[in-house]
Amino acid sequence: MLLPFGLVMLIQPQWIWAISEEWKSNDATEPFDLYLFSTRFGGAISTLVALGGIIASFFL
Repeated sequence: MLLPFGLVMLIQPQWIWAISEEWKSNDATEPFDLYLFSTRFGGAISTLVALGGIIASFFL
């Protein structure tokens, strides 16, 4: 589950914003650049952790 969510966060952070944050915004036009950066960063970390777990499961 971590790999697909990490990839979505990395590739399409707007989807995450639309699901989780859009309803909280007054104008709800688009996410801020900082939100996009932090979501992509979190997606990259999640993807790396998931890939590390997959690789580790083969060797341990």
